[in-house]
Amino acid sequence: MTDLDARLSRAEIEEFWDSWLDVNRRAEESGDWRVMADWYAEDATYGWMYSHDEHFMAVGRDQIRDWAIGIEMDGFDGWHYDYVCTMIDDTKNMVLGFWKQRSGIVNDETGEEYEILGIGGSWFGLKRVTEGADAGQVRIDWQRDWFDMPSTTHTFMEILKADKASDRLLERMKVFGHEVPGHYHLKDLPSTVWPPPVEAGRYVTQAPAPGVTA
Repeated sequence: MTDLDARLSRAEIEEFWDSWLDVNRRAEESGDWRVMADWYAEDATYGWMYSHDEHFMAVGRDQIRDWAIGIEMDGFDGWHYDYVCTMIDDTKNMVLGFWKQRSGIVNDETGEEYEILGIGGSWFGLKRVTEGADAGQVRIDWQRDWFDMPSTTHTFMEILKADKASDRLLERMKVFGHEVPGHYHLKDLPSTVWPPPVEAGRYVTQAPAPGVTA
């Protein structure tokens, strides 16, 4: 199959994206993000970075359900991730979604929600599944997130100082370190930090600068 054969139409991507926004809102309302798992392909990968040597990676729909939108999201009842800007590239089957991470917890001093500052977002690669129960359906092939980790830590600390953290959120704040499912040292990652087709060089825009020689 050529890249051209695998391309999704703009209409297909937009239809999928509308359904993704809808299931995100339903997940936020229920406090259980696991309902989003069916939007991923069976062999999808989903990762992000906590530090230079602590990365999260889920491989396959089951790990995404149990770890990425399970363990990692438990305790975020009332939090919402409002997409404030979306960019669609229908030549690459990619979507960039930029979101603001808001807690639903009100700061008594300001009257506003505690919010994790900095730019956060998700980078998606989509595909049309060709085999199995999802054959013919558009699904997420890979997802990579980014967010401002120092700002995340600061906001959590502010919520703690204000005694505003729920018991479930307090439990979630304990979920860190390499012993947690899906947390890896860089050298042990089961998929690439950059999305696999990007890491493979399929979309190089600018050739690397010449290396510096001694």
